Amino acid sequence: MIAIGGGEIRYDETLAIDKEIVLAANKEVPEILFIPTASGEPQGYVESIQKLYGQKLGCKVKTLYLLNNQTSSDEAREMILNTDIIYVGGGNTKRMLQVWKQYSVDKSLKEAYEKGVVLSGLSAGSICWFESGQSDSNTYEQGVKSPYIRLKALGLIPGLHCPHYNEDNRLEEFDKMVQESSEVGIAIENNCAIDFKSDEFRIIKSDKSSKAYRIYKVEDNLIHDELTNINEYKSIDRLFNIN
Repeated sequence: MIAIGGGEIRYDETLAIDKEIVLAANKEVPEILFIPTASGEPQGYVESIQKLYGQKLGCKVKTLYLLNNQTSSDEAREMILNTDIIYVGGGNTKRMLQVWKQYSVDKSLKEAYEKGVVLSGLSAGSICWFESGQSDSNTYEQGVKSPYIRLKALGLIPGLHCPHYNEDNRLEEFDKMVQESSEVGIAIENNCAIDFKSDEFRIIKSDKSSKAYRIYKVEDNLIHDELTNINEYKSIDRLFNIN
C-alpha cells in the first residue's frame, strides 16, 4: 500500500513514486485500475493516468466509473478484485467515501487488500487507507470558515493522516487535530509517499527535499519525528508505538 502526499501527475512530479507502485505488482505488464471518484471523474484526469501508467510505465490501464450509474456494485467489485494495482485519485474525500459506500466499494477494497492487490493513491487516495484523515471542507461555523474536517476512512492503516502537509495552513490545522486526539498523526508532504508492506514501511520520494512526519502528543507537547530518510523497510511499530 503506497500513500502519496500530493503532486501533479500531469507534470510527472510523482514519477519516481509511480515507478515503485508498478514494481510492487511484480508483473511484466501489470493491470492498474484507476478510481477517479473524488474528482468527479474528469476525462482529463483519466487521460493523464493513461499517459503516465499506460504509455510511460507500460501498464494496462482501466478506469472505474461510479457516477451517473455507469457501473453496478457487482461490476465494481469484479474490477477491483481482478486487477494488480489500484490507484485512487485526489479530490473531495467526503464525496468519494459516500459514493463508495453506495456501491460497496469500501468493502471491495478491503477484499482487495486481503487478496494482495497493490493499493495506492494521492491526496484523497492517500487519506482513504487510514483510520481517519484531514480533508478539505466548505463548511462555515458562526461565520468563520473551517478549512478542514476530520473524516473516518477505511481503517486499513491506523492513525490520523494528512496529505499535502506543506500546503496552505494544513500544518497548523493538522497539528491541532493531533493535539486534540490521542492518536498518532502521519503527515506527508507533496512528492513524498509512505510504502506499507506487511508489518513494515519505508519512505519513497520524487523530490529529495520532500518530507514525511510522525506526529504525536507527550503530555501537552507535540512531537514531530521526521521520517524522510527511511529508505529501507522498518517495523511499522516505529510509526505507531510511542512508548
